Amino acid sequence: MIDSLRLQNFRSYSDSSFEFDKGVNIVIGPNASGKTNLLEGILLLSSGKSFRAKDIELIEFAKNWARLDGHFGANARAIKIVGGNDRPNKTFDINDKPFMRLSLDKTIPTVLFEPNHLQLIPRGPDFRRDYFDDILERTHAGYKTLSVNYRRALAQRNALLKQSPSYAKKQLFAWNIRLSELGAQIAQKRQQIVDDINKTIGKNYSKIANKRSKVELVYDSPFDMQSYSSRLLTKLEASSATDFDRGFTVYGPHREDFMFYLNKQPAQSVASRGEIRSLLIALKIFELGLLEKTRGSKPIFLLDDVFSELDGARRHHLVDHLKGHQTIITTTDADSVLEHFSDNHCLISLSPEAIG
Repeated sequence: MIDSLRLQNFRSYSDSSFEFDKGVNIVIGPNASGKTNLLEGILLLSSGKSFRAKDIELIEFAKNWARLDGHFGANARAIKIVGGNDRPNKTFDINDKPFMRLSLDKTIPTVLFEPNHLQLIPRGPDFRRDYFDDILERTHAGYKTLSVNYRRALAQRNALLKQSPSYAKKQLFAWNIRLSELGAQIAQKRQQIVDDINKTIGKNYSKIANKRSKVELVYDSPFDMQSYSSRLLTKLEASSATDFDRGFTVYGPHREDFMFYLNKQPAQSVASRGEIRSLLIALKIFELGLLEKTRGSKPIFLLDDVFSELDGARRHHLVDHLKGHQTIITTTDADSVLEHFSDNHCLISLSPEAIG
């Protein structure tokens, strides 16, 4: 739970401080008043990274540093970003102890729901891979390192594919083995989270949509999970000529997808806007539960202007799952949110003139 936050030279904030209630906090303000920047600051302190920008872009224009300070119960946390080039120096401080990066156990479980997430189904597979990989990084120790190692091996193999085949083929086999071993671990972790999601998403979706529906998430891979490593290795060897022609690796988890099915039909083809929103709410409910289970505490729930994207029934179902979670909601339309929290909320009002 976050109690207070101070933002200095961060985005649109020169020096501003905020205090939060342990329950529902509603941040109201017009566009360009800094609402999303405020949530971004909370997420940065919690997880160590922004959800939408590089570190250099977080520093206020014409300044060369930014600092964020927050109190999370008995813990004091700070981040300082010093710019000057495309790779600024970012340092962390937790209870006066310095760190260069935050390992999973030093992060604070936080779930973000923002408008771009509503594009999860319509957009391409890279968006879905990033989305589910991010959940795995925040819930499974070692997954981030696994992903980094896989991307490095993939970059090495792709670099060889841009060389002469007569020169590169001798080195290719070692990278094929490395890629197939790491790829199998990634694919199996992805399949595990898909299996977990499928245990509850259908029931939650049916409640939110107020109709009985069959919902399934499928990890779309050409390989069986039990023999993934050996089958990927065989495919990498067999497709090397094609890979040399194209200059990149065609097979592996970096090319695989997550597919939603609604009543046995691809949701990408048949789901309405309302059905997509119901799917995303059901997915966020799962994410809240998963973080609580794996991290041992209720996550902070950040909702960036999504109430305006939901009708009354879907807002009601989402609100039901906010109980017990510290929640910070941003909105330009106060009435659409306040009607659900008339008795118990903290109101934070922003305006462009108030920032600075």
